[in-house]
Amino acid sequence: MGAHALDGRVALVTGGSRGIGRAIAQRLGRDGAVVAVAYARDRTAATEVVERIGENGGRAFAIRAELGGHGDAAALWAAFDALVGTHAPGDGVDIIVNNAGIGRSADLTTLTEEGFDEVFAVNVRAPFFIVKEGLKRLRDGGRIINISSGAARLAMPEAIAYGATKGALDTFTLNLAKLLGPRGITANSVAPGIVDTDVNAGWLRGNPGAQAHAASLAALGRVGQPADIADIVAFLASDDARWVTGRVIDATGGGGL
Repeated sequence: MGAHALDGRVALVTGGSRGIGRAIAQRLGRDGAVVAVAYARDRTAATEVVERIGENGGRAFAIRAELGGHGDAAALWAAFDALVGTHAPGDGVDIIVNNAGIGRSADLTTLTEEGFDEVFAVNVRAPFFIVKEGLKRLRDGGRIINISSGAARLAMPEAIAYGATKGALDTFTLNLAKLLGPRGITANSVAPGIVDTDVNAGWLRGNPGAQAHAASLAALGRVGQPADIADIVAFLASDDARWVTGRVIDATGGGGL
């Protein structure tokens, strides 16, 4: 792998304007891919990611994509189709990274039906239909990378629905690997643990006790960084990972060992 490992390829990264998605978009851009940075609301942040990729010699463009509603996946791909030709030859995609997701810190007794529906709509239904709608565009030999969570294999009653969505996403990944293998397309999940992102900033940053506790949960003794996850995604997107499919790659730093 190197700076040109993904030359000639086009990547779509959902939730690409911040956190793990931002790091993934920037890493894929640095490796040579043309990156579609999909965002839900913060156009300024998405534009900053595009500009940063450009400053590092890459190419990228932003597309707005609300996720979780009916028809959202089709709208995302329509926005992609409208812009990809001005940034890359052809109209296809080689790498789909389903990173966008939401969490719900609610247990069985407090989670509402509306909250349940929302977290499943964004974390499960959206990736499902993004792939379904994207298959006609996804080139043979392509990559599907779903961002899961270590919560899929750990009992976390305080986030019961969130963990269930990530378990469903891993099962989706497994089936995609079998379904798309004949086309040389690989499908894998990456499962982070606690990562220092804006989502966790409220309880993690500026709190030495929380930092120490989060670090103690990983065998490697520190809190994960977005680049830790992005580098794994870059490997899975590259030719070096051509013989890896249907797997959940643990990216917790040894959490739960």
